[in-house]
Amino acid sequence: MDTYKFSAAKRSQDLLQSLKFQDLVEQLMKLESKIRACYNKYLNLNSETLAWMMAIDASFLLEFLQVYALRGPKMLSEVSSGMPHFLEYSYRKSSCNAILRDIVMLENQIPLFTLRKVLEFRSLSLESADDMLYSMLMGSCKELSPFKTLVRLPVARVLEHAHLLDLLYHIIVPKVEESVNIPEEVKDHTKATQENEEPSVGSTYMKQLLIEIWNLFSSLNIRFLKKLLESAPVAVILKLPWSILSNVLGLGSAKQPDAFSESQNPPLVEEITIPSVTQLSKCGVRFVPSKGSISTINFDKKTCTFYLPTVSLDVNSDVVLRNLVAYEASNASGPMVFTRYTELMNGIIDTEEDAKILRERGIILNHLKNDEEVANVWNGMSRSIRLTKVPFLDKAIEDVNKYHDGLFKVKVEKFMKQHVFSSWKLLTLLASILLLLLACLQALCSVYDCVRLFHIQY
Repeated sequence: MDTYKFSAAKRSQDLLQSLKFQDLVEQLMKLESKIRACYNKYLNLNSETLAWMMAIDASFLLEFLQVYALRGPKMLSEVSSGMPHFLEYSYRKSSCNAILRDIVMLENQIPLFTLRKVLEFRSLSLESADDMLYSMLMGSCKELSPFKTLVRLPVARVLEHAHLLDLLYHIIVPKVEESVNIPEEVKDHTKATQENEEPSVGSTYMKQLLIEIWNLFSSLNIRFLKKLLESAPVAVILKLPWSILSNVLGLGSAKQPDAFSESQNPPLVEEITIPSVTQLSKCGVRFVPSKGSISTINFDKKTCTFYLPTVSLDVNSDVVLRNLVAYEASNASGPMVFTRYTELMNGIIDTEEDAKILRERGIILNHLKNDEEVANVWNGMSRSIRLTKVPFLDKAIEDVNKYHDGLFKVKVEKFMKQHVFSSWKLLTLLASILLLLLACLQALCSVYDCVRLFHIQY
């Protein structure tokens, strides 16, 4: 990769005509504070080193993005006469894909204004530089995007984005207002905290009760207590199997949760509960590709049709999807729409059979080896760690679940699983009760004569 970058820098020197590459570096040094502001972490580089790195990386990126320019050879000839040296990458598909995956990574993003500055420095007019950069960026986004329906943005809006990944994200993901909802876990925790605080108020009354009981027993006659303990009813009570009785009645010393360890646990990860594609297909749900992007996801309850956007998966898709999710988690201030979409696809695709059905319906365009790899792409996506709501996606998921759970055969299956297949728990309870009764009868017969008590005749 470094060899390609230095070669691109040398060819960029030839395009500068009377100027030198050092002059470009000096121009970028004037933008040092603006460049550093684009990164969350401090760049431990001095001004000159940072400018050299940006100049070399920008030259390499511009040369590579020319392959994906939307306009014809006339536009390309205006920028680089050294283009034939680099077009060989497009014929070596493996090298081209490897570079694409490296370019789209979040940690490798370069500010777009540095690319614009390099194009301006090549004696291009400002308008020509903007048009050329716009053509490169939109062409590369078309190549990288898993959705082939892209929003066409004006030049000014494209160039105001921070970097290539930021532009790709905002082209794919629609803007949605976030609805603020208090998680149920927070409500339950608040309620539990209030309930736990109430007993502490009456702790003084408990102490007074114990003192009164102790005074009562201390005032009783010792001989009377001895006779009471040696009586037959007390003997029966003492011989009862209290360990079994306490477990059956739920009075055993259950392990109390550790408040400290509970507070140290991470927050619950939001997961989407939704039937798989195979399960929904068996229930009569039809999967139809929608015309558009993520915002077109919808479930029609009248026709039992689940509309999903067409997504194309190739060798670069896994890296593109993961970095879009990473960018959204680190930078997006609103709802995590794209992450929610990946969670939805992760929820409905469990096996290669699910991927096969979506491929046959035209929702997934599979450029990978087989359907199993498609399933692995979605199942390998990490889930969201920040609880968020996306109204149109949540509504589609809720409608699908209501339709599926409302079917008669689904209700029968759930009833069989809950009450028939799990009947061993009921049998265990009945056996425990029977054992308890026999133990109590044994304790009673050890004190009293059961033959005479129950009038049993041999």
